[in-house]
Amino acid sequence: MTEEKKKVKIVPNKVKMPEQPPEVRRKNFKEVPLGYSEDQAIEEAKRCLQCKKKPCIDLCPVEIDIPAFIGLIAEKKFQEAIRKIKEKNSLPAVCGRVCPQEVQCEQVCTIGKKNEPVAIGRLERFLADWERENGKVEAPQKPKPLGKKVAVIGAGPAGLTVASDLARLGYGATIFEALHKTGGVLVYGIPEFRLPKAIVQAEVDFVASLGVEIQTNALIGNLHTIPELMENGYDAVFIGIGAGAPMFMNIPGENLNGVYSANEFLTRSNLMKAYLFPDHDTPVKKPKRVAVVGAGNVAMDAARTALRLDSDEVYLVYRRSEAEMPARNEEIHHAHEEGVIFHLLTNPTKIIGDDKGWVTSMECIKMELGEPDDSGRRRPVPIKGSEFIMEVDAVIMSLGTNANPLLSEATPGLELNKWDYIIADEETGKTSLEGVYAGGDIVTGSATVILAMGAGRQSARAIHEYLSNK
Repeated sequence: MTEEKKKVKIVPNKVKMPEQPPEVRRKNFKEVPLGYSEDQAIEEAKRCLQCKKKPCIDLCPVEIDIPAFIGLIAEKKFQEAIRKIKEKNSLPAVCGRVCPQEVQCEQVCTIGKKNEPVAIGRLERFLADWERENGKVEAPQKPKPLGKKVAVIGAGPAGLTVASDLARLGYGATIFEALHKTGGVLVYGIPEFRLPKAIVQAEVDFVASLGVEIQTNALIGNLHTIPELMENGYDAVFIGIGAGAPMFMNIPGENLNGVYSANEFLTRSNLMKAYLFPDHDTPVKKPKRVAVVGAGNVAMDAARTALRLDSDEVYLVYRRSEAEMPARNEEIHHAHEEGVIFHLLTNPTKIIGDDKGWVTSMECIKMELGEPDDSGRRRPVPIKGSEFIMEVDAVIMSLGTNANPLLSEATPGLELNKWDYIIADEETGKTSLEGVYAGGDIVTGSATVILAMGAGRQSARAIHEYLSNK
């Protein structure tokens, strides 16, 4: 008689992440989720079925062996677990906080077919924080130098990834960053309460420990051109400058004082620490009633930042319904909890100001959803005669971003598409120029941190192949 297989007990729900209460956190810029304890991480890791097919790996843009590191957590082998992650990902503390795991690795988690998926992102964050807080960050072994150099333009997620991957292979990688701080969107775009800047710096320090040289205040296209970099001894170039130029609606009143792009508003607050003015040099207007137009993650960041600047009311204005919002569910949930007022199926038509040029209100029109458009979402259609006035003293436009033309205009022969993004091969990042590669938002338009990192990984492989065969 054969022995029956012992059934694995399925725990249906994720271990809940401790958080600051909404009424407390809306008054500070401290991180909202507080992270797992060791016991909580082990408990959650034991929910992983260690299934044979491992579909989660296939949907991870940087190809982390997810079941392996989770299995090591379950055995309380935290050091081995973080080593396993860092074989593929040099920014685990960042990814564990801001990557949309719910539409990537967790979406195909086997246990998630009938229950909640394993909290992969929370476990990745736990390991990165455990390593840093316990002084366990290991200095990586440096490979034998290959005698070839690569210039990486931009110190955002794509640039940091391609530089770290190439450094691990033995290439001399130099990152040129236009701003005075490294991290790209991680430091100027994502607020402190979602991604503390000290954590970003710790991740950047790890990349530097691999042997990557980082030059800040280095605006390529101005300081040097790409042809000049190639002439000065760089064997290949990777462009990862993001897409930082703002978009507006082109409605009357957008030139009034008190109208911001989300980029400007968040850069002032995040990178320049405007919320700490006058202790820091850059001020930001602290509006009483602010409207944020848009519904992506950036819009949620802007709205939740405005709350923390002591605004009495913050309105999120979006022309579709909540079901069509592109923001992560977690960010929408947090915005609701903190008191952001959602004006859905609403679209601005005009911004109104006083005789001194400051915003006083915004005219809007109600919308209804019609037939699906090219995105697959139902097209919003104005309802005739439904115009109304919203009393606000600041408007933040969060409509996406455009490519900054400075670098492309200084690079003859670099092919662009009709939106002025760089045309690059999807698999390799190869551009129209020999030895020049590109990835991240400058190729795709606004996307996620992890997709930019995935593009950096693909380009690093392609650059290695190119230089090996050269």
